[in-house]
Amino acid sequence: MAKIQGAITVDNERCKGCELCMYTCEKQVIGMSEAVNSKGYHYAYMVKPEACVGCSNCGVICPDGVISVYRVKVEE
Repeated sequence: MAKIQGAITVDNERCKGCELCMYTCEKQVIGMSEAVNSKGYHYAYMVKPEACVGCSNCGVICPDGVISVYRVKVEE
């Protein structure tokens, strides 16, 4: 049986580091980077990509729409 693996992409330049995505992620996949974008904000990234289930809570809660969520079938 195939397993569903999730993944996100973040538009680093548009992310303002509000951290809402971090708090809505039940699997604690998202963290804030140490680096900053050109506007001086720490941006979101996947800390634990293997734990992502593709629930899309982070994409829905993002006020700027900078997170895209993907789901991929992975063979076990």
